Amino acid sequence: MDCFYAAVETRENPELKGLPIAVGGKPETRGVVAACNYEARAFGVHSAMPMSQAVKKCPQLIMLGVNMTLYRQVSKKIQAIFKQYTPLVQPLSLDEAFLDVSDCKQCKGSATLIAKKIRKQIMDEHNLAASAGIAPNKFLAKIASDWNKPNGQFVITPEQIHAFVIDLPVKKIFGVGKVTNQKMQKLGIKTCADLQQLSQVQLHDKFGKFGDQLFNLSRGIDDRPVNVNSIRKSLSVEDTFIKDKKDLPACLDEIERLYESLIIRLAKSQKKKKLPIKALYVKLRFDNFNTTTAQNRASDVEIGKYKQLIMTAWSRGKRPVRLIGLGIQFDDKDAMIQLDLPI
Repeated sequence: MDCFYAAVETRENPELKGLPIAVGGKPETRGVVAACNYEARAFGVHSAMPMSQAVKKCPQLIMLGVNMTLYRQVSKKIQAIFKQYTPLVQPLSLDEAFLDVSDCKQCKGSATLIAKKIRKQIMDEHNLAASAGIAPNKFLAKIASDWNKPNGQFVITPEQIHAFVIDLPVKKIFGVGKVTNQKMQKLGIKTCADLQQLSQVQLHDKFGKFGDQLFNLSRGIDDRPVNVNSIRKSLSVEDTFIKDKKDLPACLDEIERLYESLIIRLAKSQKKKKLPIKALYVKLRFDNFNTTTAQNRASDVEIGKYKQLIMTAWSRGKRPVRLIGLGIQFDDKDAMIQLDLPI
């Protein structure tokens, strides 16, 4: 979906059409931009940007609060459209999903025409624009979905894969974040063509297990199926403070409140699908916007372990903190075995 939250808000309030909009928290409460439309992006506003910074870039920016209940309702209706074409739908979020249409009989089985028809149906029924990527695998389809935004689609056929990935910047590869991209740039690796010059052993030496994935992805190879029964891998809570927590004791004072919120979320999650806990982690964002995380293996959720992780994370910056997050990583191996057994 194109600018989903902002697009829904504009649909509900047509007088906002053509105006720069950002959905998120208020500047005075250190809110961040959850989503913004293309009119706002023209001023340099983007998601995850502090709202205070967004307003500086675009003084006429219209700020709207997040209406998650409404977005979920609209998302369910759009996913219902997807399922009219294939049962193989893997939602990535409220506004994005993978569809495997290999066995779809509509539009004579043409994935390109199916995508076009789905996009038209979403517009006709819900007055919202969607973009699509059509490709032989998930990696390429995801990249293609951003290629002709907004309100467009892009196709990569099997014959076009090699030519497409050759010039693809490495930062477009799933899993290549800011730090990995910087490391690659220092090594002179800028495109998938550069990655293809390295053997799998060399990539493994430089990037660990991720190097094995890079070997395949840089060649447009991705064998992951569309997973209808996707398993939750993590759960977290976080808070951005109105005033920075000036020292370690002030940070530790916030742990109990965040811990209680996390336990409530965990209980709800485990009712739906009970998963064993693999690790606990914390996230700190300092007043200079540098972010660090600390993690330890664990089989249960204890507040004392989070306090230890906070101490570790804070020692890396030793300065005021604007955000604290607590999280849990799940071990989904047992869950995957349980899913496979009936099959």
